[in-house]
Amino acid sequence: MSGPSKFSFRPLGQILEAIGVYLAWGLFALLPLDWASGFGGWAARWLGPRLKVSQRARHGLAKAFPEKGAAEIEKIVIQVWDNLGRTVAEFPHLKRIAAERIEVVGVENLESLRDDGKPGFIVSAHFGGWELSSVLCHQLGLPVHVVYRAANNHWVENLFRTGRGLKDELFIPKGGAGSRRLIEVMKSAGHVAIMIDQKMNDGISVPFLGREAMTAPAVARLALKYHCPVVPGHIERLDGAHFRAILEPPITFADSGDVQKDVLEAMVQLNDIVGGWIRQRPGQWLWLHRRWAD
Repeated sequence: MSGPSKFSFRPLGQILEAIGVYLAWGLFALLPLDWASGFGGWAARWLGPRLKVSQRARHGLAKAFPEKGAAEIEKIVIQVWDNLGRTVAEFPHLKRIAAERIEVVGVENLESLRDDGKPGFIVSAHFGGWELSSVLCHQLGLPVHVVYRAANNHWVENLFRTGRGLKDELFIPKGGAGSRRLIEVMKSAGHVAIMIDQKMNDGISVPFLGREAMTAPAVARLALKYHCPVVPGHIERLDGAHFRAILEPPITFADSGDVQKDVLEAMVQLNDIVGGWIRQRPGQWLWLHRRWAD
């Protein structure tokens, strides 16, 4: 006689999760943009600082800004949650925000990347209005492939893809298949948007905000291999659901022939740029990530 069968609750959990996400999406889509953004920010400010994950943000802030006291750090933590809550609530409105609510600085740098006949990267971070990056690039005339971490729930994943408004072939999931697709895009002189501020355990150790952090080196490796430029860019939140996108001049990394040395120097340069954005407006970066080993 066979033993008792095992029942997995994972599909049920994913269905319930998807229902909750779709209901929230529908609510935020029905609300006027400013109401949705304001409500998302209020809810996250109230709940977020009480969650255990906020301890990670407080620890990271204290390490990066030892001169700041507990009260100032707590104020930044609240700003982090406000930005995250607004970002979630604004998701159904991305196209409208990109069309009407973003001041663009350095558009000529994007045009240079678009028109040089080479492959290229736009690098950014989970900062301010990061979800607007790919939508804005398309509206400015530069179709980009987006490297991203797919959601574990495929129903939720489908909704997120729809919200970004990009064709399926423009998404490059992280992993082996994604790496092969990334190389194909480079060979065809395509353009890739990628966030470089998350921890990668099998990456390389690079200083970030004063501490060593495991960092994905793919941008540097491919930019050096294909001799293509990299444009750093970020989107600052100004007031409510209003933003400023800042696109910096293209960078071409020094190629000495020592690949390991060149890749490290390139990623140090990029981490320094991202760190500069964060030091200027620390409340707009997603400190909730496990960016460092401790």
